[in-house]
Amino acid sequence: MTDQDPPFTPDWTSPPGETILDMIEERAWTQAELATRLGFSHKHVNQVIKGKVPLTEEAALRLGQVLGPSAGFWLTREARFRERTVRLESASRHARWVPWLDELPIKELMNAGAIPKRRIDARSRPGLVDECLRFFGVASPDEWRRHYLEMECTFRRSRTEQSDIGAISAWLRLGEREAVKMATRTYDRSGFESALQEIRTLTVQPPEAFEPRVRALLHESGVGFVLVPAIPRARVSGVARWLNPRHPLIQLSLFGKTNDRFWFTFFHEAAHILLHASDKKSVWLDDPISKPSANRAEEEANAWAADCLIPPRYSSELADLHSKASVKAFARKVKVHPGIVVGRLQHDRSISFRQMNDLKVSFRFTAGTNT
Repeated sequence: MTDQDPPFTPDWTSPPGETILDMIEERAWTQAELATRLGFSHKHVNQVIKGKVPLTEEAALRLGQVLGPSAGFWLTREARFRERTVRLESASRHARWVPWLDELPIKELMNAGAIPKRRIDARSRPGLVDECLRFFGVASPDEWRRHYLEMECTFRRSRTEQSDIGAISAWLRLGEREAVKMATRTYDRSGFESALQEIRTLTVQPPEAFEPRVRALLHESGVGFVLVPAIPRARVSGVARWLNPRHPLIQLSLFGKTNDRFWFTFFHEAAHILLHASDKKSVWLDDPISKPSANRAEEEANAWAADCLIPPRYSSELADLHSKASVKAFARKVKVHPGIVVGRLQHDRSISFRQMNDLKVSFRFTAGTNT
């Protein structure tokens, strides 16, 4: 057995009645005689022995007096039998629900540490069903579908390809679980606006310097912030949503991406919270670097993020930036990282997407960033 094998779980259990039968056989008693000694009917004793009725505290007390060793022994035996019976019934249901796993990004959830790593085969699949139910916090795949199909009605997509509900729901759930660990304060709009101004100045710093400061600033303003590994089939770079009326959440998946994309996505999600706070039910699924969206709210968030990073009063100077030296000088002037300026120039088609990419910085956040 390897550490990836599921634990041995026998597909059988025995009621306390089997122990009762062994003990009366040693005494050469019949069930009728045991019933007389216990003060129960023969029918009731037979049902107890077969496990068809639970062993009550009174019955356990009498068994302890008649057969020994104690009432506690019989109650423990009964509890283990009932627990094991429930587990077997649950395992049977899980085996029937195995096809549900095909809707979920199982390997990605394993890589994220959301469910234990193990071989995905016929033997392990029922156990994986149980792990996924626990991960999503639902009792069955039907509840999962009801919950996330209902949530799907609140999705505001920036890409038509964002249709894999299994992948999207898994990525959102990863963010929810991280957010629950945080003692976030009640949302403060003015505090959030002030925090964003300071966060903008952090774009020139490396992740190990800016990430804890960003988290602290957002925490003070009542905004949750989580970094969650990307799930490719979800096709989502970031999301803005309200977990409840007092607590918004920004969730990003830009691991291994360049700083221009990271910061634009961050401020794009921040814009949804600022500009669209009246709509607290929507879940803004975004990949704002993709082709332009026809959605008005997405356009507003894009425009706000672009203007926040490079204020409109400087935009007329962008067309004159044709060299790395001029880009660096302009970046110093507006107090953002040169990579952000390059990303803007590429987006505006002032330069090609192959130019000046060495001015950008690639980010990669390690596991445990959110802890």
